[in-house]
Amino acid sequence: MASVAFLGLGVMGYPMAGHLKNKGGHDVTVYNRTIAKAEQWAARHGGSHAPTPAEAAGGKDFVFACVGNDDDLRAVTIGENGAFHAMEKGSVFIDNTTASAEVARELAAEAEARGFHFLDAPVSGGQAGAENGVLTVMVGGEQAAFDRAKPVIEAFARMVGLMGPAGAGQLTKMINQICIAGLVQGLAEGIHFGKKAGLDIEKVIDVISKGAAGSWQMENRHKTMNAGKYDFGFAIDWMRKDLGICLAEADRNGARLPVTALVDQFYKDVQAMGGGRWDTSSLLARLEK
Repeated sequence: MASVAFLGLGVMGYPMAGHLKNKGGHDVTVYNRTIAKAEQWAARHGGSHAPTPAEAAGGKDFVFACVGNDDDLRAVTIGENGAFHAMEKGSVFIDNTTASAEVARELAAEAEARGFHFLDAPVSGGQAGAENGVLTVMVGGEQAAFDRAKPVIEAFARMVGLMGPAGAGQLTKMINQICIAGLVQGLAEGIHFGKKAGLDIEKVIDVISKGAAGSWQMENRHKTMNAGKYDFGFAIDWMRKDLGICLAEADRNGARLPVTALVDQFYKDVQAMGGGRWDTSSLLARLEK
C-alpha cells in the first residue's frame, strides 16, 4: 500500500481517485477546489481530504493530478500552496491532465531541481473509462520513476506505457486526439450520407463495422449519434482545448494538420450552436442543422 494524494475531482479524477483507494488499496488524500466535492469523495470512499494541494501532497509517496489545463496545473503544483512546495524527496508526481508538452517539460525540470520525479501521464478512455478503471495512460518521464509508479497507476488503467522522456506522454495524447477528430468527422459524414440516401443506419453500421471502416467511435457512438443524443462522452469545449494544444505544437514542430484544423473549426461551429457541453460525436448535429 502506498501513500497517495489526488488533486482534482472532476468527471475523470473523482472515479480515478476512487479506484486508487478501493481497487489499489492505497491510503488516499484528495484535494479539490470545491471543498464539498472533496468531502463527498472522502465520505463515499473512506479516504481523507485536505484544504490545499500542499497539505494533500505532504508526506506522500505518489501525488496525482487531473485538472483542466496548463494554468490549472501550474496552480496546483508551483502556485501558492501548490503541491511542489511539500513533495517528499524521491516521491513521484503523476500528472493525468491533458496539457502541453511544454508545461510537462517545465514541471519535470522543476521537480528534478527539488529532488523528486515528474511523469506526464495523460489518459484516454473518457468518463466511462475512468469509472470502469480501464483507461489508457500515455507516460513521459524517467524509466525508474515509471517503474515505481506503474503498479499504482494500474488501479485505474488497462494500458500504461512509457512513451519517452518528459513531454512524450502529452505528445502521444495529442496524436490520440488528432486521430479521434478525423474518425468522428468521417463517422458523422457517413451517418449523414446514409440518412440522406434513405438507408437503415443500424443495418449499415452492423455490416461496415465488421470491415475496414470499423472503429471504437463507430462501435460506441453510432447509436447515440443516429438518435441525435450527445451527452455520452468528452465535451466539445475540452476537445477544442486539446486540439488547440495539438495545433500549437504543430506550429512549433512543423507538422501539417489540415484535417485537424478543419475539424477544430467544425467544433467551433457546434459551440456556436450552443453545443459546447455536447460530446465530440455531435459533429453530426452540424451537418443536420
